[in-house]
Amino acid sequence: MKIGVLKEEKVPVDKRVPLTPKQCRVLLNTYPSLEIAVKSSSIRCFSDDMYIAEGVQVVNDLSDCDVLIGVKEVPKSLLIPNRTYFYFSHTIKEQPYNRGLLLKMMALNISMVDYEVLKNHKGKRLLGFGRYAGIVGAYNGFLTYGLKSGKYNLKTAHNCEDRVEMEGEMNKIKLSNEKIIVTGNGRVGNGILDIIQKANIREVSKSEFLNNTFNEAVFIHLNTMDYNVRIDGSKSNKYEFYKQPELYCSSFMNYAKQADIFIAGHYYSSGSPYLFTREDIKHLDFKIKVVADVSCDINGPIACTIRPSTLSDPIYGYDKQTGQEVDFSNEDAIAVMAVDNLPCELPKDASEDFGNELLEKILPSLIISDDEQIIANATLCRNGDLTPNFEYLRNYVNGN
Repeated sequence: MKIGVLKEEKVPVDKRVPLTPKQCRVLLNTYPSLEIAVKSSSIRCFSDDMYIAEGVQVVNDLSDCDVLIGVKEVPKSLLIPNRTYFYFSHTIKEQPYNRGLLLKMMALNISMVDYEVLKNHKGKRLLGFGRYAGIVGAYNGFLTYGLKSGKYNLKTAHNCEDRVEMEGEMNKIKLSNEKIIVTGNGRVGNGILDIIQKANIREVSKSEFLNNTFNEAVFIHLNTMDYNVRIDGSKSNKYEFYKQPELYCSSFMNYAKQADIFIAGHYYSSGSPYLFTREDIKHLDFKIKVVADVSCDINGPIACTIRPSTLSDPIYGYDKQTGQEVDFSNEDAIAVMAVDNLPCELPKDASEDFGNELLEKILPSLIISDDEQIIANATLCRNGDLTPNFEYLRNYVNGN
């Protein structure tokens, strides 16, 4: 088998890689019959010379490779027929802007394996950049609070060489008695908690958060059922909530009246109650000054997230009374950080983290045997048609 590492061709530029030079070397040492070729690129966070130094071929043409792996979508004009591709296709939710990409892959007899649906036998996702989204998102939350409050100034994450330098910047954080809300579990939530712990901020109980004052910064980590309650006031049930969210309403305002910073890393399911609405924000007792929205659902459950922001301009203001975008330093504005490609700020670390999971959890199934059907079950199309697992995309493919 010959694996080709794609050059990221999507605009805007993405410096991440699916496999670092050292990880390629590990693969070659582990599987002597395997070949790896890397397409030459001037934009990667790891240079061509770094791959060459590890004994990896750097080429301009990957057409002799059996399997091609990348990060973002491959431009339609660059797809090679009759190959197996691994990348984030952004088609599984019927995204209109990528319908043509899926159609092209089907027409070219490509087997498309989407990272987003690689799961174990329990249905748990095996790959993702979510942890680094949480890490960078939480850091950006503190960066935003420093600018909003005027208490300190942090270097932007994408101007740091790596996570080590970024975490060194955190020594500049100056907090007094701020209260911080964190939502989200899984990869994103764990990444957020990594940074919260690095900042040495103490976790408190829900009761303490709602009722006590402190002479130090504290945080609370909320689960879904901590801020969703039954409309009729009866006992809440998590499984019922997932099946019938319309029976529930948000109680998040209880916490919004107490918090200064909100770092949002939760998964929002369509039909669930919004955490807080534009009307909620207008209340005089809505206290949150900074929202770091890692989840970045636009015009959704966090009402002040009205657009994504960018690495170069990560913060905007939301006027609490008018609902309009304003300068985030305005007195009546919530400072919103809603960068939608956070892992790109630390491309080296994020790539290494992702590649380690690829090495451990996915590539043995590709190179040796897919006994657990991990790859088969994540293959969107094969032999010119959708696979049975993705038959639900038929209307999408047909343009209905």
